[in-house]
Amino acid sequence: MPSVVSAVALTKRFGDVAAVTDLSFDVEAGSVTGFLGPNGAGKTTTLRMLLGLAEPTSGHAFVFGRRFAELERPATRVGAVLEAADLHPGRSGRDHLRVLARAAGVRAGRIDEVLELVDLTAAADRRAAGYSLGMRQRLGLAAALLGEPELLVLDEPGNGLDPEGVRWLREFLRGFAAGGRTVLISSHHLAEIAQTVDEVVIVDHGKLVAESPLDELTAASTLEDAFLELTAGARS
Repeated sequence: MPSVVSAVALTKRFGDVAAVTDLSFDVEAGSVTGFLGPNGAGKTTTLRMLLGLAEPTSGHAFVFGRRFAELERPATRVGAVLEAADLHPGRSGRDHLRVLARAAGVRAGRIDEVLELVDLTAAADRRAAGYSLGMRQRLGLAAALLGEPELLVLDEPGNGLDPEGVRWLREFLRGFAAGGRTVLISSHHLAEIAQTVDEVVIVDHGKLVAESPLDELTAASTLEDAFLELTAGARS
């Protein structure tokens, strides 16, 4: 079966600056894959290309074997959170989800389901302007889950979560993948990633430096040590 996510020689340039260079990797169904790299490594640019939000200079980005723009009813295939603050501050959390559900053709009853999933039911009718960063992260995840997707693509979803929230997110993502679905997660929190993912893809300066099962990469060291050694080598 084809990979759920495939980057094939992806390259993205902004003028003379190469954000991503000849990047290839795969994400398999039923896995939680950590997409790791230092600041400025090209992670967010890569995720934007996978989601059809940025056009590659060259190469290809495939989701379920197709370009994102070619997916039918994409909200039922892919849920993504790239920006936790992307909501109208005057709307309540519930109204924010209503707008998105209507646009995606999602049944209205799904709104209460996702609010409960992310533990935001009690705050659902409050204006989003009063939400903490952690609550905004949960609302972003609720929006990503509206279409009951097969794949979640998350960029730093743990930002702003307290320790209880971080643990909840870890258990949620593991349970999501245990049902045969797939997670691609970008994060700087290596200790938490080490407790969450099955596979890791590490990039630096827009180039692949490692693609490996977590247990193989950490057989002789911690994820943090392996990450620092690999990215130091890429910079030398």
